[in-house]
Amino acid sequence: MVNIPVDDSVESIEQPVDERPWEILAEKLEAEDHAGAAALLSDLSVEDQRLAMAHLAEGSQVILTSSLPPQEAAEMLEILPEAQAVSILNQLPSEAAADIVEMLPGSIGSDLLREMDEEDSDAVLAELDDPDEAEKLRTRVEYEWDTAGGLMRTRLASFSETATVGDVLADLGENAESYADMDVQYVYVTGEGEKLRGVLRLRDLVLTPRKTPVSKVMISDPVCVKASDNFSSLRTLFDEKNYIGLPVVEEDGSLIGVITRQAVREATSEHQTEDFLHTQGILGGEELRSMPMVARCGRRLAWLGPNIILNLVAASVIAMYEDTLQAVIALAVFLPIVSDMSGCSGNQAVAVSIRELTLGLIRPTEFLRIVWKEGILGIVNGFVLGLLLGTIAAVWKGNIYLGLVVGGALFLNTILSVLLGGMVPLFLKRLKVDPALASGPILTTCTDMCGFFLVLNLASAVLSKLG
Repeated sequence: MVNIPVDDSVESIEQPVDERPWEILAEKLEAEDHAGAAALLSDLSVEDQRLAMAHLAEGSQVILTSSLPPQEAAEMLEILPEAQAVSILNQLPSEAAADIVEMLPGSIGSDLLREMDEEDSDAVLAELDDPDEAEKLRTRVEYEWDTAGGLMRTRLASFSETATVGDVLADLGENAESYADMDVQYVYVTGEGEKLRGVLRLRDLVLTPRKTPVSKVMISDPVCVKASDNFSSLRTLFDEKNYIGLPVVEEDGSLIGVITRQAVREATSEHQTEDFLHTQGILGGEELRSMPMVARCGRRLAWLGPNIILNLVAASVIAMYEDTLQAVIALAVFLPIVSDMSGCSGNQAVAVSIRELTLGLIRPTEFLRIVWKEGILGIVNGFVLGLLLGTIAAVWKGNIYLGLVVGGALFLNTILSVLLGGMVPLFLKRLKVDPALASGPILTTCTDMCGFFLVLNLASAVLSKLG
């Protein structure tokens, strides 16, 4: 066996990885070693960077971001949740924030500026070095985030209708690196006032004589979307047609950007996340535990406060039948079961209605369709669940009347809950209230109140048989 000498001066290749890098970052920031903190953050993986920033105090996040070069700071903000990135930008000096925004992709930069305080957003835009880029961002910020104007990409390949195929190919070749960053799929042709005239496919450019005017090769009057088009119409358009991207125009037909299928997919995911947060009672947008405690408490109390009133309304039904409940203590066991099972059935109906409204598969006026579809389902499911629970109650207490009371209440309340769950989102949509936000409390209160009422009222009717 050959003995290989070991050089003690060479460190082991496998270095121990600190599992709590935010603690080291916090120590370096506390010691005002900003350069060391920035270097440490840069050495972390994307996942560890996100984790470390989430564990740092808000003030430390701002200090650390300002210690990074603008390009690195922009790359870090890209991987952070939007709410966290906006909070950091809001607290940076406008000059420093502008340097970072300039390094961000236009879509991300405009999203962050849109969510910032208006005064801070205007100050950042005023500090941008490139006036054209500032104007593009300002235009995008004016649109809602989920419209075509908010989702579009402003960098695109466009040429005048007076250009030739050779002119276009020459420019594409000379600026290949820039166009590669744009992920060019189509070339757009514009006329006077940047009005959209047509679209050029790359294969047509390559296979056409160089001196041919682009107006002879382009696809005239292409499909396009207006910057004000809402998310629902955009998703329907991309679902129905297999477009990679579509040009975005102003009301006067001038070309201002391109919206891609990927952008619509990402917006769909964000909508689903937003709906989920609303259904769970998180108001005011995304909540992170790194946010100020006062803001987090306020967001949650905005939901929990009104729910106290709604729950008191449901509980008042129990108070009305206090004598019945005292006479048959076993009813107390089944009250929460009836209300909870009915609530679950209603929430399923709510989810289906919200989903169909989101996909454009149902109109807010189609109440009769809901009554028919959900009514039959409620009768079947209510019968099965009522029979099961009623049998358990009758066997447990040896009283068939108790089984009939409990099973009958669950049967009727299930039918009611699925009807309400199906119709409430449609009704709220007609009132221009977010169905995902308000359907839950309304349904819960109604199913609890009706469940308690049905159990106790039926029990009162046959009270002598339950003893």
